[in-house]
Amino acid sequence: MRTLSDFYQSVFGCKAYKLSLDAGCTCPNRDGTKGRGGCIFCSERGSGDFASGGAKPVAEQITQAKALVEKKLRGRSGTRTGVYIAYFQNFTATYGDPARLIALYRQALSQEGVAGLAVATRPDCVSDEILAALAEIARTHFVQIELGLQTSNEATGTLINRCYTNTDYADAVRRIRAAAPNIHIVTHLIFGLPGETERDMLESVRFVVQANGGACSWGIKLTSLYVVTGTVLCRMYEEGRVQVLEKAAYFSLVKQALALLPENCVVHRLTGDPPKRTLVAPLWAADKKRVLNELRALL
Repeated sequence: MRTLSDFYQSVFGCKAYKLSLDAGCTCPNRDGTKGRGGCIFCSERGSGDFASGGAKPVAEQITQAKALVEKKLRGRSGTRTGVYIAYFQNFTATYGDPARLIALYRQALSQEGVAGLAVATRPDCVSDEILAALAEIARTHFVQIELGLQTSNEATGTLINRCYTNTDYADAVRRIRAAAPNIHIVTHLIFGLPGETERDMLESVRFVVQANGGACSWGIKLTSLYVVTGTVLCRMYEEGRVQVLEKAAYFSLVKQALALLPENCVVHRLTGDPPKRTLVAPLWAADKKRVLNELRALL
């Protein structure tokens, strides 16, 4: 496996910083196309709690996101040089009018310092038109597509209301590879989903490894399930129907998961970054820096 910093260094020859953006999309399990309410762990802001908001022009969002990056880096000597990746993170960033979305992607890439594009989506929402446009962009720019699988356990998938299947995921990976082999596919997995055993979680890792076999490089994001206010999951947690992982249990799972990854897999994330103002549990997840330091020491 490879670290993310090493991977981006190999692609850009320098550091790369992701700018969280909002394309103003929703999801098919929110608008009634496939379901209502979204995934049980998803807040009203979707997964883009740190994005500026889809009502703002892309250029304005990028300016604000750059300022946030600079604020985080302030005082760190020698870390401000690098390029930016425009990261359409919120909700399903390929879901909607293809012409409008493609225009947003290109607008983002036209901004100063932006050298790559990352698009977060669902496996069932990668249309032929969107994929063709991303394949075209990939001829001249780095393109990363992030697919939210979360689990390979179909029963859990139904419970969390994701409204797509493992077949949708495998098909999306196949189609993306066929359209543009150089597009970097990143898969999201969540450990600690309701009712899942250690075996279930590690089986999800194995499923992703198998689906991405043969690719030059691909990536994975791991996080523990966390509960935020205003979600179906929060209500389930308050009613005692859901438990969250203790830190030691999560660390053990991460260590076992990493042992399953091949050399061509890039590890993009070892823990999530829940918004502190709305986090209910587990509270240990609030201190991302400390969690990462402890994980690195363990590994």
